Amino acid sequence: MNNRYIDLYTTGSEKLLRAGIAEAKLDARLLLEYVCGTDHSTLLAHPDKEVTDEERDKYLSLIDRRAAHEPVAYILGTWNFMGLDFKVNSDVLIPEQDTEILVEEALRNLEDGMRILDLCTGSGCIALSLLNYTNETRAVCTDISDKALAVAGMNAERLGLSDRTEFVRTDLFPEESVGKFDLIVSNPPYIASKVIDTLAPEVRDYEPRLALDGSEDGLVFYRRIIEETPKFLYSSGYLLLEIGYDQGQAVKQMLEDKKVYHDIQVIKDLGGNDRVVSACFY
Repeated sequence: MNNRYIDLYTTGSEKLLRAGIAEAKLDARLLLEYVCGTDHSTLLAHPDKEVTDEERDKYLSLIDRRAAHEPVAYILGTWNFMGLDFKVNSDVLIPEQDTEILVEEALRNLEDGMRILDLCTGSGCIALSLLNYTNETRAVCTDISDKALAVAGMNAERLGLSDRTEFVRTDLFPEESVGKFDLIVSNPPYIASKVIDTLAPEVRDYEPRLALDGSEDGLVFYRRIIEETPKFLYSSGYLLLEIGYDQGQAVKQMLEDKKVYHDIQVIKDLGGNDRVVSACFY
């Protein structure tokens, strides 16, 4: 094999296609750019660029990892969300574009100087995005995983937001002594346990099950959050939850049954699926 840029890209994309990778060409390009320190224009403007033997060997090893369905985000070690680059590894979920709907809705209810509670923070992408696009806001971010909190802490440092964030290891809510918040957000585990083994191998085999498994019906965390939120939310504060595509009505009903929330809405994602439920606390 020669070391022309275009030939390496072709070899990589063809291998990924044979492995059944849906975004084979995109992933092959992203991995090549990562290894060679190039950008998208290189493939178009300099297809005959020579790469080193070391770069070639590294690229082909990464292609092998992607062909085994390891997510490209974990291979790259970073992923873009809300226009920001977040460090990711197998200790946290990969930030999804659908979750940007949650952040965008939260921003509608967030004013400078407000206080945010982010439950099941994972990589920290939700809270840190909210802090990045507002002024003098502060966030408490919780997770049950020490490893996830370590990743979130690194992302806070990378984005220069460490002085506005506090990370707490706990099973969902912190101690009540932490005080009240203007906004509570969460992308909790919401996949029913029996469904996880049917998911794509990128999710099933690589993403942390702890962050996926919503117990028997996928709704256990919503019940807990809706029950406990009144202890932590100021009057007229908002609760925003990411949900599965088929959970909108169930979560909306839970909020209605609690009788302490109003302005309850189910918001759809760009694909037309239910994605976020928001509610205002009386």
